[in-house]
Amino acid sequence: MDAPTPLEQALREAAVERAAVVGLPASRSDNEHRFPLTPEGAAQLVQRGFKVRMERGAASHIHYSDEAYTRCGVEIVDRAEAFGGDIVVYLPAIDVADARLMRRGALLLTFLHCVPEAAAGLECLLHRHIITIALDCIADAGGQRPFADILHEIDGRAAVAIASSLLADAIHGKGILLGGVAGIVPCEVMIIGSDMAAVAAGSSAIGLGATVRIFDNDIYRLRSALERLGPGAIGSSLHPRVFEKALASADIVIATDTSPRCGVVDSAMMDVMKKGVISFDLSDAPGSAFPAMPVVDLDLASPSDARPGSPVRMCYINAGNAVPRTVAMALSNTFVSMLDEILVCDGVANALKLNCGLRHGAVTFLGKCVNSRVARLLGIRPVDISLFLQFS
Repeated sequence: MDAPTPLEQALREAAVERAAVVGLPASRSDNEHRFPLTPEGAAQLVQRGFKVRMERGAASHIHYSDEAYTRCGVEIVDRAEAFGGDIVVYLPAIDVADARLMRRGALLLTFLHCVPEAAAGLECLLHRHIITIALDCIADAGGQRPFADILHEIDGRAAVAIASSLLADAIHGKGILLGGVAGIVPCEVMIIGSDMAAVAAGSSAIGLGATVRIFDNDIYRLRSALERLGPGAIGSSLHPRVFEKALASADIVIATDTSPRCGVVDSAMMDVMKKGVISFDLSDAPGSAFPAMPVVDLDLASPSDARPGSPVRMCYINAGNAVPRTVAMALSNTFVSMLDEILVCDGVANALKLNCGLRHGAVTFLGKCVNSRVARLLGIRPVDISLFLQFS
């Protein structure tokens, strides 16, 4: 009997691709307690093939336990492992010690931090060739900024909700309702600016029955805001006499971003305001709209801040930090969509080449500063990322 003859057979080669690791470190900042992902959002990333590693206790500020995340496939790790991922989502300004935990060439998703305290961490990111993208600067195909708009809308609605609570406090506030009842004049809410935060604040205030006055020198943006708010809002340009009269009668004053910067309430104008007026600064430079007022960070505030003997006028900032779980729920879906796009483009560099809106958010790219504001902070010249990507 003849021996069997071996035949050639094609060898199947399975290409094993390493899953991208998303790291979620805990915030150690005193004024940033927002967190980017809920357990449900993390589960969507796991289902898409990402490995998600979260630092132990990182979601405590949004009242989710580590167990809620592990049930969704998230691995609970120490700080070094969380910062060692391919993609790190960390919302506060990163310091040097944490930046050194990141691997060279990794992607950092954060917010834009252009304050002197952030300079050392940014320099370390450049040295380690980290790709940094500021979420609040990312734009979509229509030029809208999805992350920034979400945060601004939350800030505006949170400011009115918190102000209403402060006014109704019978011990530390005035013990009055924001909206009037039959026979009682409602409270007045004055809003400086007409951006997303202003519209959200105005909508909430009108819904509660308050009288809303909105001011801006950008007439086209003001018209758009008034169309969205309906007949319940009164709009005006920043005419000095009209502005001061509204300031004198307002129970709540909310300042948002205006372009160019206008409507600053200095010490002389502050004197015409009511005692106990509730003031919020929702601009990108918190506190700058009310430079003569003491600043109270809502993330650190307590009822004792309004105790007898405290200043009769204070400026509250970081309204969104007071509702961090809402922020996490709102950001989760946007994060999943963006990381999906990076995955489809086969890497961050390709995603930046193909997506103009994503390029708007780039801050550092492989050792180069590609954001003009950060470059001014660091005292260096920025690089045009569009030109840089062509040769990378």
